Amino acid sequence: MSFDGITIHALVRELDRALSDSRITKIAQPQPEELIITVKNGGEKHLLLMNANASLPLIYLTQENEISPLKAPGFLMLLRKYIGSGVIEKVSQPGLERVVRLQIRHLDELGDLARKYLYIEIMGKYSNIIFTDDNDRIIDSIKRIGANTSSVREVLPGRDYFIPSQKDKYNPFDVTRTMFIEEILRRPGETARVIASGLVGFSSVSSVEVCLRAGVDPSVSQASLTQDQKNALFDAFRQILAMIDQTEPSPVIYSDPVTKKPLEFSAWPLLSYENASCTRSSSVSQMLYSYYSAKNTYSNMKQRSADLRKNVKNLLERESRKLNIQQKQLESSKKMDKYRIYGELLHTYGYEAKEGDDSIEVINYYDNKPLKIPLDPKKPVMECANDYFKRYEKLKRTKEAVSLQIEDTRKNIDELDSVLTSLDMAEDEGDLSEIRHELSDYGFLRKSSHSKKEKALKAKPLHFVTDDGADIYVGKNNYQNEYVTFKLAKPLDWWFHAKNMPGSHVIIKTDGGEPSDRDFEIAAQIAAYYSKGRDNDKTEIDYVKRKEVMKSPGKAKGFVIYHTNYSMTVHPEVSGVRKA
Repeated sequence: MSFDGITIHALVRELDRALSDSRITKIAQPQPEELIITVKNGGEKHLLLMNANASLPLIYLTQENEISPLKAPGFLMLLRKYIGSGVIEKVSQPGLERVVRLQIRHLDELGDLARKYLYIEIMGKYSNIIFTDDNDRIIDSIKRIGANTSSVREVLPGRDYFIPSQKDKYNPFDVTRTMFIEEILRRPGETARVIASGLVGFSSVSSVEVCLRAGVDPSVSQASLTQDQKNALFDAFRQILAMIDQTEPSPVIYSDPVTKKPLEFSAWPLLSYENASCTRSSSVSQMLYSYYSAKNTYSNMKQRSADLRKNVKNLLERESRKLNIQQKQLESSKKMDKYRIYGELLHTYGYEAKEGDDSIEVINYYDNKPLKIPLDPKKPVMECANDYFKRYEKLKRTKEAVSLQIEDTRKNIDELDSVLTSLDMAEDEGDLSEIRHELSDYGFLRKSSHSKKEKALKAKPLHFVTDDGADIYVGKNNYQNEYVTFKLAKPLDWWFHAKNMPGSHVIIKTDGGEPSDRDFEIAAQIAAYYSKGRDNDKTEIDYVKRKEVMKSPGKAKGFVIYHTNYSMTVHPEVSGVRKA
């Protein structure tokens, strides 16, 4: 679930229990838009991290401290001045807004009791950390927002603090059945989107959950809903409100069952991810920390492959432009036969031309039709004929050379296209290392002496085991495809590949037996998933005995040919298997 009002509702409950009556002992600002507040309550110590970065706003309890800059920023000095030794009295959330409020008690300059508020707004690019007095007048903020930046609200010292109203959205705790059906469900659009657009704090994931609990398709238009469905949606909505208000959170992280890529998190279990792998967390803060740490690992992988991907795309564009030029040259060479015929006809009928003629009309003895041949009036007819023969020979040589060049260019495009697909499948640095080696081995990248460390970074093909116990192997790049097909597979093993597109070589080990029909379908689905057709609803898969597959002459590693095969059309997915 995105960091919506429901997640914050669960987090606030956790923070209030942990931080109420805790004394602030340290405030640090390790990043320009990040604060870490250290508090102590009895013998317990807690670190509260809050980040107002537009790309990843966060707030949770953490165990990891960060190094602060030598020079403290002005906002940090201000907080230390007022609340550096204050006591957090309460952590709350206004309605179901994406806002956390810390109520802090401290002593002012005269030693009198005073209160301040720290608002942490988790609102995407509008996220902020705002410090106010007891009258909600802004003292300062980690990001100052002037009138030239926002026409809705100024966040500047001396201005009154308020949460911008969300147009046409209702506080979920104030919504009645009549309001839900007559006001919210009357808006045009898909049911889940309509619910999300009408309720404060409800993300698209939360709205889909309402639909699934009510037994309504989230993508169906609200205009087609029956009265019973509308009532069921309201009942499901009220059940979720009761759940988040009265039951303890059960934080979970959902991930891809095969790649382990984190997909979503939620303070309570979700019906929409019941087929994904589920990992439970001990707390909402732990859930958030684990989820974003895992997601950061995958983001770093994308970043590490970004330069390589950019190089491959540039090479692919260059080869595509080259192919376009070569095809135009090949098209122009089609005129060569015309020039040959002109030369032959001038040798036959040239005596009929008179000196100074700029053309001659003769009968083309290939089709018995009249043909007008241009002449150079300054040259003899036989010299004009020889010029046409020279043009013919030049275009003939061009056609032969360009045809070979087109073949090479298309081969390069196929290889680069397959590498681009391999980059989408890369899971670790070993996969990237193999792809770099492949590009350099085939001349796309500059050759470099591979260090011992690089040579050690060899990735292995994916290995899955079906519920029936069949072993399935998947190559993630051309080098692995070569290994899986021609070294790992035996002649009677079954081989799978997406039809007419780059993708992994997938094999089922038979070990003398025959896989079940279900295993055939699973292998085909895996071959579709690890191919360029991964995002298609349906992808056609060829499968054949491994002995029918041969290396493609003159092509790079991993390119094969086969002359007989079976085919099936499947939905790309990885299911019914576990990673070995």
